[in-house]
Amino acid sequence: MRSFKFLSLAAVLALGLNAQSILLNGNSVTPKDIVLISNGAKVEIGKDALTKVNKAHDVLLEAAKDGQKIYGLTVGVGLNKDKKFVDAKGNLDKEVIGASTKFNIGLIHAHCGGVGEDMPLKTARAVLATRLNNMLYAGAGVQSDVVNLYKEFLNKDIIPVMPSKGSMGEADITILGHVGLAMLGEGDVYYKGKKMPASEALKKAGLKKLSPFGKDSLSILSSNAYSAALASIAVEDLKHTLELSKLVFALSLEAFNGNVAPFTKEASELRAFPDFISTTKEIREILKDSYLWDQDNERALQDPLSYRDASYFFATLKGTINTLENLMKIQLNTSDDNPGISLSMNPETDKFQETKLFTKNGAVVPTSNFEPIIWVVEFEKASIVLAHNSKASALRTIKLSNDGFTHLTRFLGTDKTVHAFGAMQKPFVALAGENEYLANPISLDYTPVAGEIEDVATNAPFVVQKLQKQINNYYHILGMELMHAAQAIDLRKQKNPNLKLSKQTEKLYNEYRKVVKFMDIDRPLTDDFRNSAKFLKEYK
Repeated sequence: MRSFKFLSLAAVLALGLNAQSILLNGNSVTPKDIVLISNGAKVEIGKDALTKVNKAHDVLLEAAKDGQKIYGLTVGVGLNKDKKFVDAKGNLDKEVIGASTKFNIGLIHAHCGGVGEDMPLKTARAVLATRLNNMLYAGAGVQSDVVNLYKEFLNKDIIPVMPSKGSMGEADITILGHVGLAMLGEGDVYYKGKKMPASEALKKAGLKKLSPFGKDSLSILSSNAYSAALASIAVEDLKHTLELSKLVFALSLEAFNGNVAPFTKEASELRAFPDFISTTKEIREILKDSYLWDQDNERALQDPLSYRDASYFFATLKGTINTLENLMKIQLNTSDDNPGISLSMNPETDKFQETKLFTKNGAVVPTSNFEPIIWVVEFEKASIVLAHNSKASALRTIKLSNDGFTHLTRFLGTDKTVHAFGAMQKPFVALAGENEYLANPISLDYTPVAGEIEDVATNAPFVVQKLQKQINNYYHILGMELMHAAQAIDLRKQKNPNLKLSKQTEKLYNEYRKVVKFMDIDRPLTDDFRNSAKFLKEYK
């Protein structure tokens, strides 16, 4: 089901891959899958996963009948965990079920309160897919009706309207509550792209509203599904930008008439960092058969560091992406529920604090599994790494306009231009500066809440949102480097019509020139900048 290569989000839409079906089973989903679902792919649920969901729900009910105190089921949540709401000991009669349903509905109502603009529909789809797959791991203990509604929402295009801000990153409860609201037939949704009351959409789609019971509501609203969905999208975008970075750099190096010596096998083996070795090999492959491997007496022995050190910058980004992807695979395919349902049959020890958790066929375990700091801090690191790459690109672009380095015309002008790219260094420098600012950490900026029980947080959504903003800026920065590089290539070809680019850079250059033309005379460049970024986002 996942045999194709990664494409940018825009390319996925353009190719109509929304007909694809992704199997969700709680243990093998990738960030790429989440992105595909966010762009319209339908979902299937593995039979074994649904069996586990039902087993986990049975364990939960058995524990309630045993008289266990269960957070979010028999007692309240947050500071209200000292309040008893449902007494299920020994039975689950109609009165108990009614009391549980009333509590569940109240819990959803009490947790819908985000701020900011509504999140994009693609993001909301990613949220639904992320939480559904978490539930299929079986730690949530929900009714099968809940997971079926997630599936139907995705496949019938019923997307809850959710705010984009309001989570401190310690479970996205105030945002995800809106999913439960829609399942109750309340609030608003987008049905096949049209905004309408959830009750109307459920009726049109032939779906019954949820009657929540047990731990359903807490499982719907208490997870990091929003943050993790944003993270999956960012990881896939980062992978795309890394591949583009190397391509744009290779053309930029040809435009600069740079020295390929730092990217040789001999150079890389002197400092055997694995990602560095593989990156230099990739750059050599991209530049295979380029004129840069031929003799040129004008070529410098040592280029500026933004060129000479590029493989280190890309290797660092590559390592960061690999780390993030591996962490997100764990986040997507495990349970971040509190309490969580374990299907283990026997406790590891005979200590009271462990054995008391067990009931027939499993255990209900209080957890801190809503804590996302393990991967949040890696996204903070990714922001720093991307800021370094942004700045390096900006500095290379400045060098391309410097006739002292390139031996081309100043600011890459012609005999018909007045100022050429002379004033055009400001936009990419401004964006690189913004990316530097966005690299500052935000995960530590929080205040204890919920009666000071929830006294740590991560700001997970904001951490990933600012990285996504950096990614968007980086597309523009790279696009402006590409524009300068293509201009320099044209000027070199005027001197030497037989200038030989590599196969991959020739393709990039030719495709780009269909979108942005050579600047023979001064012209406004705003649209060219926008088109350059769009070109890179969609480049396959």
